Amino acid sequence: MENCLFCRIAAGEIPSRKVFEDDQIFAFEDIHPQAPVHILLIPKKHIPTLNDLTEEDRVLLGHLLLAASRIARERGLDSRGFRLNANCLESAGQSVFHVHFHLLGGRPFGWPPG
Repeated sequence: MENCLFCRIAAGEIPSRKVFEDDQIFAFEDIHPQAPVHILLIPKKHIPTLNDLTEEDRVLLGHLLLAASRIARERGLDSRGFRLNANCLESAGQSVFHVHFHLLGGRPFGWPPG
């Protein structure tokens, strides 16, 4: 999508600190980290919200979750713990309308989250 911030980042139009990329997903460091490790994982396919997922996105989202686990392991979070978060719509904290997951780690987290 032409005006989507995350689509433009994945396309290389906006600089980012890339962590991982393949033909389906892109992962990069958050510019306003909320933890020592704060990585955003996005599908390259533009999907505005979790409400917009369809059955055909099943494999894509599974691939994204496996990548999150691999990145957590590479960052040494697999034994210490990490949080994987997705927000849906404004009232839940979604500010960029492109499905994305926050991989957070490197500090303790409380529950409930906020």
